[in-house]
Amino acid sequence: MVTLAGTKSHKIPFVELGKGLSERGHNLTFVNAFPTDSPNPLIDEINPTNLVMYIKNFTNWDLLGPKLRGQMPVPIIDIFKFGYEVCEAFLSDRETKILMHRGTFDLVILDGAYPECAVGLAYHFRAPFIYINTVGFYTGSLSMAGNPTLYSVTPYFGLALSDNMHLLQRLTNSAYHLCLAAFHSVMVTYFLHKVLKAHINPAIPSPYDITKNVSLIFQNGHFSLTYPRPFLPSVVEIACIHCRPAKPLPKDIEQFINAGYGRGFVYVSMGSSVKAVNMPEKLRMLFISVFRSLPYQILWKWESAGLTQSLDLPKNVMLGHWFPQQDLLGHPRIRAFVTHGGLLSLFETVYHGVPVVAMPVFCDHDSNVEKAIQDGYAIRLEWQELTVTRLMNSISTVINDPQYKNNALRRSYLLKDQQELPIQRAIFWTEYVIRHKGGYHLQSPSKDMNFIRYYLIDVIILALILIYLTIHSLQLICKFTSKIISCKYKVKLKYN
Repeated sequence: MVTLAGTKSHKIPFVELGKGLSERGHNLTFVNAFPTDSPNPLIDEINPTNLVMYIKNFTNWDLLGPKLRGQMPVPIIDIFKFGYEVCEAFLSDRETKILMHRGTFDLVILDGAYPECAVGLAYHFRAPFIYINTVGFYTGSLSMAGNPTLYSVTPYFGLALSDNMHLLQRLTNSAYHLCLAAFHSVMVTYFLHKVLKAHINPAIPSPYDITKNVSLIFQNGHFSLTYPRPFLPSVVEIACIHCRPAKPLPKDIEQFINAGYGRGFVYVSMGSSVKAVNMPEKLRMLFISVFRSLPYQILWKWESAGLTQSLDLPKNVMLGHWFPQQDLLGHPRIRAFVTHGGLLSLFETVYHGVPVVAMPVFCDHDSNVEKAIQDGYAIRLEWQELTVTRLMNSISTVINDPQYKNNALRRSYLLKDQQELPIQRAIFWTEYVIRHKGGYHLQSPSKDMNFIRYYLIDVIILALILIYLTIHSLQLICKFTSKIISCKYKVKLKYN
């Protein structure tokens, strides 16, 4: 299993699938950039030093600052360079080279969000490979495998759009999709492919040609959470593979919640990539002012202990660099969740039926939050327009207006109404691909078609030519017939 993603949340679906497979006796090796504090003895986890350091340096970012200034949280040039620079860091590492000489693997499981570097390992090991498409609204890997991803109903993952767009939205959506495709093609063709040639094999085919042979795609989505999609048989939805019922909370957290005299609590977390500790002082004071005025206990994920000693911290606020998120979301006294709109966070909040106040920051947050709004369990706030009144009113609304809670519970019911658990489904299909030494019989020939063939442009052109020739022929026939009739008529007049 390999994920080269720059955020820790990408690791979670791999951990859950790895845990399930290891319990069934499979030997697993997991390569990622985030060393674990509690390693699974059944999984051989590898954290290549070069990869770890590159990801650490790349993600040493302040996402909130640029967002508040109305700028892109991550510059486009950095996004462009990440694809091939992370590949170089990974493949040049000594531990990666040792891994490549270990022997053979029955299956390679890759992150479907930009897998073009890691597919080089599948090529090297001559093994079938599958994806876990960790970014639920990213469709690049799906499209490359031949799945229909029409821009008319497929919102770009970085925009706040739904699958029901008016003309201007469809125009914007198409432009973003096409620009991303061109941007990605340049990066892969002229930069990343050279890295694969240097470290794996000078004769390695184009990464795009390799990716077309993916045996199976685990899509981190579900029609109850994302959007209904016309997937091929090689796509299996596994949203909430990591979701589980709540466990008892640590004693100190439970005592803090109980100190609210039954009024409940609000959980505030901006995930693993958005550091709340980087908040400007003005914004921090805004949050504190709101929390002080709320009649609920507040559990606030904060990555530094520095604020704990601050005298201005209200007594109803508890800080923590980490909280057991699913245990909090499944607690009977939770009233609302204030979040950045990360995909896994929204999956968990739906699973536990909790209303949301969302403040998206970057990447897929906008599309995730837009779907939550469409489903009626979330309110969106913009960081640049945030005020005490807006934040206070939004939290109060999702708590006091029953429609938000009811819609969250409705979505939770739809999500849980499945034939089997997502982890069971994922294990079955993983073993299916291993048993059959690939899932090539699940593939569609559409994966090998170019734009002209796939959308029948050649057929349309031919049809237009035939229509033109038919009309032109009919015109000639009519003209010729008219002349004959006219001549006969003139001859008849002459004899009369």
